[in-house]
Amino acid sequence: MSNPITTELLDQWSEQFRADPVRQLAANALSATELKSVAWSQQAANRMHPRFSLELETLPVTDQKHSGRCWLFAATNVIREAVAKQCGLANFELSQSWLAFWDKFERANYFCERIIETAALPADDRTVSFILETGVHDGGQWTMFVNLVEKYGVVPKDAFDETFQSSNTRSMNYLVNRALKAAAPKLRKMVRDGAAAEEIQAFKNALLGRIYGFLCSCYGEPPKVFDFEYTDKDKVFHAERGLTPMAFAEKYALPILRETVSVIHAPTGDKPYHRTYTIRYLGNVECGRPVVHLNLTMEELKAAIIRQLEDGKVVWFGSDVGHDGERDKGIWDDGCFGFELLTGLDLEISKADALDYGFAAMNHAMCLTGVNLTDGKPDRWKIENSWGGEKGSKGYYLCSDTWFDRYVFQAAIERKYLGDLAALAEQEPAVLDPWDPMGTLAD
Repeated sequence: MSNPITTELLDQWSEQFRADPVRQLAANALSATELKSVAWSQQAANRMHPRFSLELETLPVTDQKHSGRCWLFAATNVIREAVAKQCGLANFELSQSWLAFWDKFERANYFCERIIETAALPADDRTVSFILETGVHDGGQWTMFVNLVEKYGVVPKDAFDETFQSSNTRSMNYLVNRALKAAAPKLRKMVRDGAAAEEIQAFKNALLGRIYGFLCSCYGEPPKVFDFEYTDKDKVFHAERGLTPMAFAEKYALPILRETVSVIHAPTGDKPYHRTYTIRYLGNVECGRPVVHLNLTMEELKAAIIRQLEDGKVVWFGSDVGHDGERDKGIWDDGCFGFELLTGLDLEISKADALDYGFAAMNHAMCLTGVNLTDGKPDRWKIENSWGGEKGSKGYYLCSDTWFDRYVFQAAIERKYLGDLAALAEQEPAVLDPWDPMGTLAD
């Protein structure tokens, strides 16, 4: 039965609006001021002090600039703290460009392999559409970072520094994806026409060779060896000569990465707790580790994070930063904005419904570096972001624990901080569809 909006209903709603003083005041305020500024509650924000009962001393913040590499910045920030402690460094960065170069190159191959694999499906099939839409871009997840380091190693930033293109990726991504989408129908036709596997791979390899050359033009060609030179806090100079990226990773990164589990909090009906999940067609390195998540309750997730912080180690985590945030002040807090009063709208949505109905999902990765505990319970968290040092407290942010409950979806936890729960990570994972919200990428 169709129910159009009638003149009588419009008259009724108009009368309600004119009779409501809150709506009239909101109309006055919103005619001249940005909506979030009107909704901002300074009284609520006053409790969000940047002081924490457990706070790690960490290195200065980094800056991903005009790129979606937050997952790589956050992940390298975890590893650089370990390097800095081991080598006695006051400042240090790993090369995010090194990892981004290999990620884009590997993802070009991953894209081609998925196009070949699904060639028998129509182009408008949902899976094929998903592959084409995803293409090659900046975002990623923790396990994708691990795959890159396990295959290509990692290097200090001064061994493979930023370029304009590495920090401003829009045009580069557009051209790589244009080349891939131009090749996709040719690959699909070759498969459907029964071309020999060798012929198909030769076509793909020629494409990858051109993409490698273009990426080298954008980033520079990755070095095969480098010297790790540094001066420690005691002003003593050190030099490790002729290191390969894999040798550096084996010494400083891989021992940590091999002990880390991707843990999620997804309170949806299709994902029981204490089970593992993987997402079909989510990856970057062909034949690399599959992305596998262990789903825990929020209480279990927080307890593991706090144990890792208590042991002096920062925590990579993924959240949705598109809600209830004041970026200049560096605060994420669902209690700081009176949106319902301002708008007259019912805005409450559970975390499960937010995931199921596309309202919220992980879109940004950062590092947790502290927490304030009151009577043993967290009420606010300290966050190391990768948006430079101009916003927040020299680039460090904080969130309320209620915001954490709503919008934190993933964390990378070392097994020993999971206790008995660590064994659950070894289960055979259930396979989720490519478009499942737990497969979204942080950028």
